[in-house]
Amino acid sequence: MRSTLVRMAEPFIGSEALAAGAVTPYQLRTRFDAIHPDVYIARGSELTAVERAHAAWLWSRRRGVVASQSASALHGARWIDANRPAELIYDNRHALSRIRTWSDRIEDDETTLLGSVKVTTPARTALDLACRYRNDAAVAAIDALARATDLKMADVELLADRYQGRRGIRRARVALSLVDSGAESPRESWLRLVLVRAGFPAPQTQLPVSDGYGQLVAVLDMGWEQIKLAVEYDGDHHWTDRRQFRRDITRAETLTHRGWIVVRVTADDTEGGVIARVAAAWDRRT
Repeated sequence: MRSTLVRMAEPFIGSEALAAGAVTPYQLRTRFDAIHPDVYIARGSELTAVERAHAAWLWSRRRGVVASQSASALHGARWIDANRPAELIYDNRHALSRIRTWSDRIEDDETTLLGSVKVTTPARTALDLACRYRNDAAVAAIDALARATDLKMADVELLADRYQGRRGIRRARVALSLVDSGAESPRESWLRLVLVRAGFPAPQTQLPVSDGYGQLVAVLDMGWEQIKLAVEYDGDHHWTDRRQFRRDITRAETLTHRGWIVVRVTADDTEGGVIARVAAAWDRRT
């Protein structure tokens, strides 16, 4: 019984566990919490986006397909809010407040199994995100998905052609054209989109810089190598971590010595401020 209970750190269907003798009614009441009707998880367990997705699929009695942001979580994408409702392609008009469902056409080649869970493929996941979310949120989510998987945008474009009459497909094509797996965070995705919308050429992401001996000295968030202009997003750890702060100083001196201008952006910067600073640096170089 002890080893069985340890394995139940993942969500499970309570009635099935009772029927199999894996738990007693008393254990189910006292050691586990109900996430959804008849779907339980060990008391005190962290409810991540992955666990929410798994629990929602069990709630559908394994008939739904995990989709959109929940599918991204199962595919290993980062930056997914664990408090968001789980998302399923599942024909049910009485979903719970913590589960979002919708009916949709889906072909066999658009699903895969991750463990035992039926999930949309990375390509179908990307298309759903592009159709169902606003542009910036969709691009950031697909950036993260592309970074976590072997997502090929050509495969997503083929699916977009398959569903050319689908609601939101025009908006989706715009979002898909802006995806870049080089973004390491949603804020880097946001920063890249700010620059593109302002009329700058799409910057290269994860731009390597070497010293005079060919040794790598930095990998820049994004920039334009031909004019040696970079734009980087600095999260809070760049200012609160003393070791990181000292490394940043040395790195900045090295980049300046190599002829680079680096515009550093933080959460306090506005879009207008970012554009003005980058434009000024661009003018200095061009």
